[in-house]
Amino acid sequence: MRPATVSRLALAVASLLCALLAFHAPAAEAASFTKISGAGSTWSSNALDQWRRNVASNSGMTVNYAALGSSVGREQFKNGTADFAVSEIPYGLTEAGATDAPPKRGYAYMPIVAGGTAFMYNLKIGGKKVTNLRLSGEVVTKIFTGRITMWNHPEIRADNPGLNLPAARVIPVVRSDGSGTTAQLTTWMSKQHPALWNDYCGRAGRSTPCGMTSYFPVVPGSSHIAKSGSLGVSGFTKQGHAEGAITYVEYSYAITTGFPVAKMLNASGYYVEPTASSVAVALLKARINEDKNSPNYLTQILDNVYRSADRRTYTLSSYSYMIIPTKAEQPFTTAKGRTLGTFANYFLCDGQQQAEELGYSPLPRNLVQAGFAQVRKIPGAPAGSTDIAKCRNPTFSADGSNTLADNAPYPKACDKRGPTQCADGTAGAKEKTPVKPGATGGGSGGGTGGASTGGASTGGGSAGAGGGAATGGAASGGDTAGTAGADGSTAGTAAGGVVDPDTGELISDGGTGGDSSVVGNPITLAAGESGGLRGVLMALSAVLLLGVVVGPPLTARALAARNRRKEGF
Repeated sequence: MRPATVSRLALAVASLLCALLAFHAPAAEAASFTKISGAGSTWSSNALDQWRRNVASNSGMTVNYAALGSSVGREQFKNGTADFAVSEIPYGLTEAGATDAPPKRGYAYMPIVAGGTAFMYNLKIGGKKVTNLRLSGEVVTKIFTGRITMWNHPEIRADNPGLNLPAARVIPVVRSDGSGTTAQLTTWMSKQHPALWNDYCGRAGRSTPCGMTSYFPVVPGSSHIAKSGSLGVSGFTKQGHAEGAITYVEYSYAITTGFPVAKMLNASGYYVEPTASSVAVALLKARINEDKNSPNYLTQILDNVYRSADRRTYTLSSYSYMIIPTKAEQPFTTAKGRTLGTFANYFLCDGQQQAEELGYSPLPRNLVQAGFAQVRKIPGAPAGSTDIAKCRNPTFSADGSNTLADNAPYPKACDKRGPTQCADGTAGAKEKTPVKPGATGGGSGGGTGGASTGGASTGGGSAGAGGGAATGGAASGGDTAGTAGADGSTAGTAAGGVVDPDTGELISDGGTGGDSSVVGNPITLAAGESGGLRGVLMALSAVLLLGVVVGPPLTARALAARNRRKEGF
């Protein structure tokens, strides 16, 4: 190929790459978006912060957010000092004789992301971090109500047969500010363990029944430590001097701090970690206020989540709301509405792809569709309906079912309540914790179904160390159809479907379990966090442009040398 041809080709490719870079560059669009500001939840802030960085990098959009707690966020929105708020608590909460009255400005709730309220802890045995702690709901409630004060308490030992728990004091770390995370925990305690919760509230000077509260009551003289914000409680708990501490926080904070969370006992008798898939399974049982005339439209009722019979469920699962304006009242304008509406349409679809890696669970299809309807209420939001078929959300499947929940893995047999305990670490601390000999391995199986035939689970018995083999879709000797693992805890696979061996319920209509089959298209992360398409294109452009400068002279020299050799020089 002649040098001139090489030059022209290189220049053409370089020009194409530069055009692609220009297409992704934010400068052209930056001036078209008006800056907006919001405040509220720390539970949701890790997801919001990533989404804000993404839109700033890809479109020049500025979305400011102050993670000051749900109660402050609601108050700022009510006063008109925030364009939007994020909260796990709707307006109307009555607490300590005062009611959180709704704003006079027009507003609506919109789901933004789901997740699990986790129990991050700092515990060591023999100087080594414990990463596989298990707790029942009653034990958690007794810890946060001051009824269990030592880590070697008999009830904690019963949850953890594989651990030689130390005689160390339990330090409950609670929120000092008005918090949606506190509201989620106290709602759960009031529903699941009302006698313990009401007794504690009474000792703290609160009227009973106590119910949900956004400010955690602290009994004078108790061992509770109160800190502000999710960063405050997680930051204290991880400190070396805080050994024995346990706090409640969104799962993502344990991941980012490199600390474990407790596996929580669910209604089926399994200890489960708050992963994206276990939250997705749990929220299949959530009831949503679907009365479009109700001021609390799209808010959640979680009673059935707490009692879900699906053994993959993480019991303290929920989602967070964005409180959005529905009228252009100063200081909110239609120009701000365009920014807010565009931002919302982004995080309801593409933004949800990062939910799992950030420690959350992406919203299911029904809530995304409802979210689109709420976005259209924002003055100045982009007109028209967003095409749900083009929404790149990893929970979506062609038939409308929840892909993430359908493919959620089952807990291991050693995660079942009983004499066994898994050694696997959790959240941000995946290293294993050694367990007592005989406290792990086969154990008591993963359910009641031993064989699966024609979509129904039949037979009894639990899977031991070996599990069972499968022929023609029927499993015997355990729960597993196909190849049984060491724990024997996989769901039975019928001809044409996967069956929950605990309930006999058809979980999905085919395929294999596991998070790896979740469908989702990757998106470019914010600058500084991932090279993404922009980084690749820039690197290729640099190489090609270098070729344009250096390539022709080198090629010309090579051709001249070859000609001289032919002529005998």
